[in-house]
Amino acid sequence: MSWSWTLYRYLARQFAFGIGMVYATFLLLAFSIDVVNLIDRVAGKGVTSAVVVGMAILQLPQLGIRMLPFAVLLGGVFTFVRLSRSQELVATRAAGVSAWDFLLPPLAVAITFGVFVVVAVTPVSSAMLNQFSQLEAKYVKGQASQLSISANGLWLRQGDQTGQSVVHALSVARQGEFLDDVIVFLYGANDHIEGRIDAHTAQLMNGAWLLSDAWVSGPDGIPKHYDRYEAKTTLTKDQIQESFAPPDTLSFWALPHFIQSAETAGFSAIRYRLYLYSLLTLPILLAAMVFMGASFSLKLSRQGGLGRVVLISALSGFGVYFFTDLTRALGQSAILPAWLAATAPAAAAIMIGMTLVFHQEDG
Repeated sequence: MSWSWTLYRYLARQFAFGIGMVYATFLLLAFSIDVVNLIDRVAGKGVTSAVVVGMAILQLPQLGIRMLPFAVLLGGVFTFVRLSRSQELVATRAAGVSAWDFLLPPLAVAITFGVFVVVAVTPVSSAMLNQFSQLEAKYVKGQASQLSISANGLWLRQGDQTGQSVVHALSVARQGEFLDDVIVFLYGANDHIEGRIDAHTAQLMNGAWLLSDAWVSGPDGIPKHYDRYEAKTTLTKDQIQESFAPPDTLSFWALPHFIQSAETAGFSAIRYRLYLYSLLTLPILLAAMVFMGASFSLKLSRQGGLGRVVLISALSGFGVYFFTDLTRALGQSAILPAWLAATAPAAAAIMIGMTLVFHQEDG
């Protein structure tokens, strides 16, 4: 059958409307739940309602990205069911349009939406999530720093190809710019220890840590005292903050450079690689949701059972979500390569979805 742009534009608009309706419902529900959760977390801390609502708004874009596959799946089911109930889908099929033909506009909408979210929405969502983290540290956790401090203090690793050093501090201030009770372990080639520095405080300057009341020990182990001592560093304040930031606080465009910088300095960047690959495969995952939604609702006009279709769709969405979490855990533990752990859910979902469409259309 020759292409009918009028038909395809109509199908694309209907699918976009269906996704929009379901997605708006999800966002409203997520926003309401998040506001209630934040109110519970800040109870008794004197935080105003305006701050709580603002924090919920700042976190909403990232929550929306996580819910997007579910919205595409259920939005597709909603659209196909509505077209079946109005006999439009039946008339389209009777005119000789195959399932693969009328799925092209929904697939184009889903893939375009996924690309737009990755390249345009993630920079905005990451910036807003950073703002949320600052407010959360201030109003909810009561921390002066966004950095994650364990019971044993803060650990940083810095260096280049010629040498490495490990910095330990019991506490931090001003987002990692000032450290207290500092120990610096100096390593040369082949991780051979070359010395140690114990200092009362450390301040991050341009290309160096400025240490006060420092005791410096060389390879001979004899300590020397310095009122002020400079230790070179390749770290910046932003790099220290980002090193402890969750992957979703970094935009799609910033991730490759951050991964390269982190690995050069000796940090593990597996979490960030997983997140980057998952963003790259998001359009494929959304396309898989279109196939799955269509396969569940193609024969609805003949068989009925709207509740069964919605239930199966929801269970399938949760199955994909569970499989994504499983492969992510395997990737973070290095059992699976990062690229495979991130792409396996999208690849499996699209193969299952296409298989179901084949079965419905040709089986």
